[in-house]
Order: sequence, then structure tokens, then C-alpha cells
Amino acid sequence: MSVPVHPLAEYVVVQAEAAQTKTAGGLYLPSGSAEKPKVAKVVAVGSAVKDVKVGDRVLYKNEYESTNVKVEGEDFVIVFYKNLVATIK
Repeated sequence: MSVPVHPLAEYVVVQAEAAQTKTAGGLYLPSGSAEKPKVAKVVAVGSAVKDVKVGDRVLYKNEYESTNVKVEGEDFVIVFYKNLVATIK
């Protein structure tokens, strides 16, 4: 997959996973109340990022310091690598 967004140095480009529409107990959530996901798939990494690679699933924090962009009809989130908390297997 060719990604139209190329991060600089210490940034990572991710695509957020879809928000949950159903609770663990089976209740459906209204679309407005769905929590924004903090889990995403890495689609591009800057040259200074060593701990994650394209294809990893990551947990990130602080949505106020991330940048949401829409390029060629796709949504991407650009995150500073220090805001990545963990990789998910």
C-alpha cells in the first residue's frame, strides 16, 4: 500500500481502528457516543523512529497532540513517536 503521507524524523503516520459500536454486554451504542479509538495501525514512520515499523498495531496517547488529516479520501493520524505507549500483538 502506497501511503501519500510521509512523516518527518520523529513522527509516525497511523490509521485509527474503527470505534466500537457495541459494548461487551451486547448493548449497541449510538453513533455519537462511540469513543474515539486509541489503537491504530502504523502505515509510515519517520527516519528517526526505531521502535515501531509499518504494519504494527500501536496504542497512542494524547489525542490533542496528534494531527488528523484526510488525504486522497483516507483518514490518517500523525503522532509524535513519544506519544506511542505500546505495541499490540
